[in-house]
Amino acid sequence: MHRNGVFRKFKNEIIRKYYSYAAEPFHPLPRAPITSSAEDAVKVVKSGDNIFVHSAAATPSKLLAALANHGKQNRLERVTVCHIHIEGAMEYLKPEYSGIFRDNSFFIGANAREAVNTGRADFVPIFLSEIPLLFHRKIIQLDVALINVSPPDQHGFCSFGPSVDVTRSAVKNAKYIIGQINPKIPRTFGDGTIHVSHLDCIVNVDEELPQRPPAKINPIENAIGRLIADNLVDNGATLQMGIGNIPDAVLSSLKSHTDLGIHSEMFSDGVVDLVEAGCITNSQKKILPGKIVGSFCLGSRRLYDFLDNNPFIVMGDVQWVNSSSLIAQNPKVTAINSCIEIDLTGQVVSDSIGTRMFSGVGGQVDFLRGAAICPDGGKPILALPSSTKKGESKIVPFLKQGAGIVTTRAHVHYVVTEYGYTNLFGKNLRQRAFELIRIAHPDHREELEKAAFERLNCMPSP
Repeated sequence: MHRNGVFRKFKNEIIRKYYSYAAEPFHPLPRAPITSSAEDAVKVVKSGDNIFVHSAAATPSKLLAALANHGKQNRLERVTVCHIHIEGAMEYLKPEYSGIFRDNSFFIGANAREAVNTGRADFVPIFLSEIPLLFHRKIIQLDVALINVSPPDQHGFCSFGPSVDVTRSAVKNAKYIIGQINPKIPRTFGDGTIHVSHLDCIVNVDEELPQRPPAKINPIENAIGRLIADNLVDNGATLQMGIGNIPDAVLSSLKSHTDLGIHSEMFSDGVVDLVEAGCITNSQKKILPGKIVGSFCLGSRRLYDFLDNNPFIVMGDVQWVNSSSLIAQNPKVTAINSCIEIDLTGQVVSDSIGTRMFSGVGGQVDFLRGAAICPDGGKPILALPSSTKKGESKIVPFLKQGAGIVTTRAHVHYVVTEYGYTNLFGKNLRQRAFELIRIAHPDHREELEKAAFERLNCMPSP
């Protein structure tokens, strides 16, 4: 039966033939999903369909492998697969699947970069907070959603576990939902629940989730982390951390802080360390005080065990979690994000290296803006090493041709390298150039000063 319900009209009355379907996935329905193998479950996918795939640690690997095989064996055409970054092998992105599948990433993972940059896959520049609107407004009309959920509890409710993000909006709008039931998915509190009766088909698996254990942090990243922790993070601050070694380095340097709170689109293992050290209490927060607020997680099995059935954590729909006006209600919002390149006027590149697409817009601007409008003095922070591994300056006179500006020079506030930090808010172009040169690598400062003079027709000065 179609997910919108079936009705017939008789003598000016609407008579319910089966049930009235509401898209909210919470209420039990008088129906049960079919149980199937992954191979049989994906046979519902046909040429021209739009498919949504659950993301990050909740990537439904078995369903994805079956989808690739189904597309090739049955000679499907023009199947679009959309998602924020997904983990593991993406078989359907290999060249031999060209014409069968077309990937459409809202955030590019490492496993999709080659396909995007060779023109075999697509990328949508979009704020993470606005991706749900693509589904709610039917700009992207989803035919099938492939999700990875916990087994149903005694009341029949499954959990999206570590990845609520845009998935809740996808299941509210997809015509058909295939649930990969996996006991390794942690049960989480918040928006990430769906009653099993809302699933059309279930596939039982027992496989470990994708893991990304903490990476080794190098001395430059450690230096940046200590600078931020020692100078820019107050006791009682509400933290948001982006993805990467620099946010992890900050977390590892906060062991002496007290009453920290977490309201972040994502978090990883570093948060667990701070909870166990007693640094995170969430006691000062205004939005869900006493609780960690997140939207998705990616890390080690230790992190997933920490999430499991833990009422200290609320996982929310990303449209709510990443709302700048909501974020700003928390105290001392400190948003810590990484970037790739910044020019001398403060234009920030975070999603590309020249014309080569690297990641995506994500929630960087959502949280930088939330911190900027925080009434009690939030700190929007962008951090980057002063140089690339090849020794090229990441603070540049002009951005590389084709590079995408994620954070505008009107949005940028604090910028941090291993050589120091500065606040560009309220500074003119001449002053910005001076401040950024001051925290550039010493080998590049003279060259940057000359370039600043040529661009601005005046010497950079405080």
